[in-house]
Amino acid sequence: MTRAASLRDRLVAEVESSGFGALGLHVRVGDDTADHRWAADESTEIHSVAKGVSVLAAGSADAEGLLSLDEPISGIVEDVALGRGVGALTLRRLLSMSTGIDLPWSPTLMTDWPDLAAEFLSRDSRGRAFQYSNASTYTAMRLLERVVGDVEDYLGPRLFAPLGLEDVEWRRCPLGHILAGEGLALRTEEMSRIGRLLRDRGVWDGEQIVPGSVVDAMHSDWVPAGTSEGYQRYGLGAWDGPGSAWRLHGAYGQLVILHADTVVTVSADDHFGADAFAAAAVRLIAS
Repeated sequence: MTRAASLRDRLVAEVESSGFGALGLHVRVGDDTADHRWAADESTEIHSVAKGVSVLAAGSADAEGLLSLDEPISGIVEDVALGRGVGALTLRRLLSMSTGIDLPWSPTLMTDWPDLAAEFLSRDSRGRAFQYSNASTYTAMRLLERVVGDVEDYLGPRLFAPLGLEDVEWRRCPLGHILAGEGLALRTEEMSRIGRLLRDRGVWDGEQIVPGSVVDAMHSDWVPAGTSEGYQRYGLGAWDGPGSAWRLHGAYGQLVILHADTVVTVSADDHFGADAFAAAAVRLIAS
């Protein structure tokens, strides 16, 4: 039995003993893979795992010299009214949720204002302070769009096609822009390809398709975020932990957990059971 299959079996036992509402599981250890399903193999909304995809889009543009993650955004949005301190912010700050702009999540976030990005940028910054909000990633992609054009089209040949992700559609806001921090639907194994790419620092089948430096920053450029286990530090689209792992984490239990040469990917419908499963998964990976 391969290491991937052995870990898969232990993770399946954990799901079934804990009652975690997993839909599908994919395990990669080195080059070996194994999977298991509790529901039909269908595309599932990956929610905030899409934030990691947004980071890869911005990082690719940075590597191509189209912009810099660290340049003040005032040079990109000269036609937008900016709140106090906002012009000095960077895409890196937007992607790490550390803008200090207060605009928390709401179920009607995309329709609460005529233009969410303009509203976000018009508010004052409190300095380098963390607040988790889809508005921050959405605004980052609106700024990126000014440089690369439509972000979904930009990523097509750079990310989706190399990973074999066909017919990808990114849901749109009422103004026609990608939702950025959510809105992608993938099968479990398809989502695991993003995990494999991150584990391998942007290399896919021997080709560097996204810069290793931005993958590194996803789990090293940490911002203090809170005190709860697994939510103490946030990088670029990713969370530190649990334990020595790092992860992309979407609502209702969409998980891409990375630890050394191992990637555990889960599609689920269990918002409140995801943290306990992630912690158990890391313990099993390390055992």
